Amino acid sequence: MNIIFKIDTWQEIYHSLRNNKLRTFLTMIGVGWGMFLFVTLLGAAKGMENGFDKIFSGFATNSIFLWAQNTTIPYDGFPKGRQMNLHLSDLDMLPNKISDIDYISPQNSRGNFGSPGESFSRNGKNATYTLNGDYPIGNKISQKKLIFGRYLNDADINENKNVIVIGEEIYKNFFDAKKNENPIGKSVTVKGIFFNVIGVFRVKKGGGMENDQSSYIPLSTFTKMYNDGDKVGFFAIVSKPNADLAVVEERVKTELKKKYNVSPEDTNAFGSFNLGKEFGKLTGFLTGMQLLTIIVGTLTILAGVIAISNILLITVKERTKEIGIRRALGAKPAEVRNQILLESVVITLSSGILGFICGIFVLMIVDKFTRNQDEFPFYNPTVNYGEVFGAMAVMVILGLIIGMIPAQRAVKIRPIEALRSE
Repeated sequence: MNIIFKIDTWQEIYHSLRNNKLRTFLTMIGVGWGMFLFVTLLGAAKGMENGFDKIFSGFATNSIFLWAQNTTIPYDGFPKGRQMNLHLSDLDMLPNKISDIDYISPQNSRGNFGSPGESFSRNGKNATYTLNGDYPIGNKISQKKLIFGRYLNDADINENKNVIVIGEEIYKNFFDAKKNENPIGKSVTVKGIFFNVIGVFRVKKGGGMENDQSSYIPLSTFTKMYNDGDKVGFFAIVSKPNADLAVVEERVKTELKKKYNVSPEDTNAFGSFNLGKEFGKLTGFLTGMQLLTIIVGTLTILAGVIAISNILLITVKERTKEIGIRRALGAKPAEVRNQILLESVVITLSSGILGFICGIFVLMIVDKFTRNQDEFPFYNPTVNYGEVFGAMAVMVILGLIIGMIPAQRAVKIRPIEALRSE
């Protein structure tokens, strides 16, 4: 298409657009708005995805939380209504029976699931907070953001140490947070027992399963304090990456029912919460949003490109005499067609680029105002430039295809009829 390299062609396109400024501007708004919507909505969907990823970072999303309840069906000589319990011995039994289990974290608690909290005190101050007995591996389920010290380790468990990791609110209540007092090595009293503080954690707003009014001590110490023996409140079970979490969940319950003589039909003996299933719903929703964004943006761009075709049809009609003169002077039909097509592409591409720039600018502003808002699930809204350039290419191709309508009309104009028109 040598017409592209002729300066006269570009001068004609410039004068044509300049002579119809308002019409050209309104036409460009349609395509530009479509690209603007495409970029901003795609970026917003990605921002939400990044926001939820940030909230759940450090959290094992392929996990199941399982606890014991009451039986509802009599079985093997046992009556219904029997209170079930989980035990530390289950930690070895379940992975041996189910190879898809990666690891299990047991935990006991006072102050969660409707149970009363525990009494804390220090230097005459008293308050009630949640107390959890945990294993070091529990930090892999929901990783704590430590602002002082460390989390529990194996030595704390094996030696039944009186050590504690406290939430930030507990720290602020019992220590001088304004002066950034270091609490490590200092003690708080829990249920009348002294515990040395080994760590302080901060909870991300809107994320995680714990709160900053909770605390963690070795599970071995916890069970001795409350005389729980080897009973466990609940298990956090993490599956291997490629395992079907729903299948693991059912197999765990089946093995526990076998061990504790529970009817296979009893669905109440062990309760569970499949976090992976819920997280899958969330990611599915976000994927659906991105797909919807692509559809809406593409249809809006298509509507804008069709508007360009309509405007070019009007332009061709207004330039009938001009086109007739060019044909009479020897202009080939291909030259007339290519000029109209080139004008369509110029308008389409210019509109798309402006819409893209405006969309990126809006995303930059939104990112600036949401960057430090941890409680809002939105972070770093970005766009996939491959998708944007793909949309731009489709937009240009559509401009060429739809531009063929006015281009063909221009070619069909007969010089003699054009010269007679007013």
